Amino acid sequence: MIGAVGKHIELPGERVRMVASAGNTNNDDTTTKSSGGKWRTYTLTAVGLAVVCGAAVVVGQFSRASEATAFEAPSGAVGTSDATKLALPVKPTVPVTLTVYEDPRSPRSRDFAQQYAATFSQLLASGQAQVEYRLVTQSDQQYGGTGAKEAAAAAACAQDQGRFPEFMDELWKRQPAPQTDGLKDPKLLKAIAKKAGKIQHDTFDLCLDRNQRQGWVKKSQEDYAASGLGPVPVVQINGQTLADPAKQLTPSKLAALVAKEARQVAAAAPASPAPTATPTP
Repeated sequence: MIGAVGKHIELPGERVRMVASAGNTNNDDTTTKSSGGKWRTYTLTAVGLAVVCGAAVVVGQFSRASEATAFEAPSGAVGTSDATKLALPVKPTVPVTLTVYEDPRSPRSRDFAQQYAATFSQLLASGQAQVEYRLVTQSDQQYGGTGAKEAAAAAACAQDQGRFPEFMDELWKRQPAPQTDGLKDPKLLKAIAKKAGKIQHDTFDLCLDRNQRQGWVKKSQEDYAASGLGPVPVVQINGQTLADPAKQLTPSKLAALVAKEARQVAAAAPASPAPTATPTP
């Protein structure tokens, strides 16, 4: 405890006294008069603040880098295990699963998505099929840059809020020429999210700015590259890959294939046991 005599703390070139009591009126003893001492005090404070701010920046950069490499699947993603939750399903628990591999930067993926949009909507409404989208980034290797990766991560952030289809619809409408790598611009991706509607933008922006889905996008691309499926778009019906959709498939043919598969699944399903009659007393 500090007594009647103040405790002294030494700083270079100056002695600063901590006041023992409020009743001490000896200004000569309790007040530092040197203007040079004040400047030194301010300088030490400024240096301290600079160190703290610099440390905060480093911690923030380290945190974002960690989130960019961590595998964290978006909400609702499905797979055979936690480490392979790479598919984004729409309308699950139906007999036929359509798996669609698409690249946000690829004009071929855009053309396919827009051509088959009505067909997918009809199949979903009929209850015959669910659609699982697999986002890949092959176009980044083809054209250079990171636009596909950034757009895929943004789409995964939209999926966290249940707005993946709406986000992708808006992205296809505004897809820049792949040579420009325009999709790497976060301002464009945030503008697309606003157009998609019903997205909480603070949450979406935080997910995007912190690279929270980059690790998931990387894993999805690695899985696709190892599969040897060929260029996107790729379409599978219950795991069976269809021939080149751009050349050997039409919306009506796809609908017919799904209907055929649904009938086969239904025929192969075990018959439900007949209800047991309850005897009357």
